[in-house]
Amino acid sequence: MSRFVPVDRQTGYLLPPSVEDWLPEDHLARFVVEVITQMDLSELSGAYAGRGMAAHHPEVLLGLLVYGYATGVFSSRKLERATYESVAFRYIAANTHPDHDTLATFRKRFASQIEKLFVQVLLVAQEMKLVKLGRIALDGTKVKANASKHRALSYGHIGRIEAQLHEEVQQLMEMAENADRNGVPDGMDVPAELARREERLKALAEAKAKIEARAQERFEQEQQEYEAKVGRREAQRKDGKKPRGKDPKPPQGGARSGDQINLTDEQSRIMPASSGGFQQGYNAQAAVDVDSMLIVGTSVTQQSNDKRQVAPMLDVLEALPEPLGQPEVLLADAGYFSAANVALCKAADVEPLFAIQRDAHHFPLMERFADDPAPPSSPDPVIRMTHELKTKAGRSLYGLRKSTVEPVFGIIKHVMGFRQFSLRGLTNVTAEWSLVALAWNIKRMNVLRRA
Repeated sequence: MSRFVPVDRQTGYLLPPSVEDWLPEDHLARFVVEVITQMDLSELSGAYAGRGMAAHHPEVLLGLLVYGYATGVFSSRKLERATYESVAFRYIAANTHPDHDTLATFRKRFASQIEKLFVQVLLVAQEMKLVKLGRIALDGTKVKANASKHRALSYGHIGRIEAQLHEEVQQLMEMAENADRNGVPDGMDVPAELARREERLKALAEAKAKIEARAQERFEQEQQEYEAKVGRREAQRKDGKKPRGKDPKPPQGGARSGDQINLTDEQSRIMPASSGGFQQGYNAQAAVDVDSMLIVGTSVTQQSNDKRQVAPMLDVLEALPEPLGQPEVLLADAGYFSAANVALCKAADVEPLFAIQRDAHHFPLMERFADDPAPPSSPDPVIRMTHELKTKAGRSLYGLRKSTVEPVFGIIKHVMGFRQFSLRGLTNVTAEWSLVALAWNIKRMNVLRRA
């Protein structure tokens, strides 16, 4: 008598199979379908003209993308293959097989609508009583662009290439003017070589113009910051106080030799990587609800510094639907701290709790159990926030930041496997980051509802 489970690949099904029988009841793929069926996709389905062959429904394509991003399958070709090989993907696609071109086109075509769908998922979470805005942790993470840093040109290197090409053009012109064509190597087509270099010079000139435009934007921003610093120091002198440190130096305009542009994705930037060194990428921002660990706001910036990202995120949070509530406290590390950012939060009726500087990992024993310091008499919001960070309640609240937003980034990068954008350009990667956040939220909601 055999002790093994019978293996039979030839006998047909006694009854027609149903996709409903393929997965456990609490499987993530079922929950993805359940959430998407509650969303309003009329804007997506209305964009189809109805000509030619019947199109795959946006509900199916969106479901495949969301489940793919939630499980680490980002390539449209791998998504297409998964509809044949994976039971979960077959379930979402209802046993259909959208090709990779259809999936890639859908992801890029409806980029702006995907950002709106992110908010719809939050509303579904609110109806399930899984999220209510209150304490929000803000942080950013560097994500690699769909471009190599080795395909970047610096302003100084462009100048050297231009000089070389101009010299070669002059040499070719002299060859072309030589009537008997003495000195022209065999196989050289002088007009073609001239045209090729003229085309490269034109491309280099366009790259230089873009770098110079960026340099002008940087100068205008630095000039505003310089004038604000000078104004603050002058105000301190009028009040009879001596400003600390040296007076700031005025910024220098113009492009610098090290300013770069990437030839693959020109809107990406060279940024420091957490593992050391530099990478071609973007700075992806996320505001995470402390209680549920759901992402409630996203943005992507080309700036590696986080200091200018408070105002854009406050605008994102303010634009959320009223049923989600309003944030009460914003937690952020020292990279977001400035007096202006504290004032912005106060103006938005959000209590800021930003680290003033990088704190030590371990407080001395007696400091941890010391009594709270006396409240300051000054109405200055920075002084009052600094005092709050020294209290037991303030330290405990700020400590939630690290255990909220950083685990979310860790899971997105190391469990879901999202470390590089598939799309190019700031607008497209912003939409793709919303898709990543949407996939994370549904994945997290599936855990929360079972708990």
